[in-house]
Amino acid sequence: MKVVCVGGGPAGLYLSILMKRQDPAHDVTVLERDPAGATYGWGVTYWGGLLDRLRAGDPESAHAVEAASVRWRDGVAHVGDRTARHTGDEGFGIGRHRLLDVLADRARSLGVRVEHGRPVSGPADLPAADLVVAADGVHSALRERHADRFGTEAAVGRNLYVWLGTTKVLDAFTFSFAETPHGWIWCYAYRHDADRSTCVVECPPETWTGLGLDRMSQEDGLALLEGLFARLLDGHRLTGRAHADGTAPWRTFRTLTNRTWSYGDLVLMGDAAHTTHYSIGAGTTLALEDALALAGALRDVPGRAAALAAYERERKRALLSAQSAARHSARWYEDLPRYIGLEPGRMFALLGQRHSPLLPYVPPRLYYHLDRAAGRLGVLRRLKRGLGPRAARALQARHG
Repeated sequence: MKVVCVGGGPAGLYLSILMKRQDPAHDVTVLERDPAGATYGWGVTYWGGLLDRLRAGDPESAHAVEAASVRWRDGVAHVGDRTARHTGDEGFGIGRHRLLDVLADRARSLGVRVEHGRPVSGPADLPAADLVVAADGVHSALRERHADRFGTEAAVGRNLYVWLGTTKVLDAFTFSFAETPHGWIWCYAYRHDADRSTCVVECPPETWTGLGLDRMSQEDGLALLEGLFARLLDGHRLTGRAHADGTAPWRTFRTLTNRTWSYGDLVLMGDAAHTTHYSIGAGTTLALEDALALAGALRDVPGRAAALAAYERERKRALLSAQSAARHSARWYEDLPRYIGLEPGRMFALLGQRHSPLLPYVPPRLYYHLDRAAGRLGVLRRLKRGLGPRAARALQARHG
């Protein structure tokens, strides 16, 4: 089979690896619009279960990804001058640039052509292929040409956010909430290599405009944020990538879905097919799992159309829980005033429960005590798991 992957991100590169491992005779090309080494973002996160799946797909690249990653177990929440710490499951961080280097090197070693500086806006930019994989992100040009066929829809969130970096090396996945005269602003921060960390800063629009971040240059905005998060940064600076006019790339999150993921010889993968709010840290994991599912369907299901349909069914089923968690997580932050007045340990506990469909409809203090009781008593835990989603739907209908 001749396969062209449009987009040299984790999904496109990993699919190319899997296809060449399945059959070295496959002719696989990855086309990336940016020059080599020019990547957006800072660091990405994932959990141990992904490594198990990557080892099954390609042990060599899985080993290289794990070796290039850093680890943490603790989560920390700073709320003003108060702090709560919690030890949980082991998490991993890796610089996006490093992840792409690992995957590109492995792909080339298997005979994949990885071509940078190759933007693709339509069929005229593509070589002949049996299958074209659109792995070119949320703004996929190939998908947009057939948006009506794919049934593309996007829901825009309320809060604004920006990705930044810092030389502050964090020992835990850290949340920091700062109160301002214009409302709360917060960040999610985590280490992604030996000497750098990622900071995603978020706030509601009234805080953004009240602080003047909508009018500031990147330089002035970073200085303001360094002051607001001085306790977290401990004297370290923030870094960012400004627009050409010197402004910071603040944006609102687009939750993107598609009614169908394939049209003719074109199939969607990763953010071109679906997005989940960054607050659950699952985007890269879901993209890599898409690649595993697509390669598996092409190997195991006779007929290309049937294989693409099987891939879509499998991934849509698998995405349901992540999409639900992402919606509720985004809402938790949009409803932050509802939780921020709690004692830090309790607020952190509800931060960990933000994926719950029931939480928005139960008073936070009551939910905290119910959750603690459910954790101690198995029968309550099973009741919460079974009745919680149904109760949430009923309450949502009543309030809707």
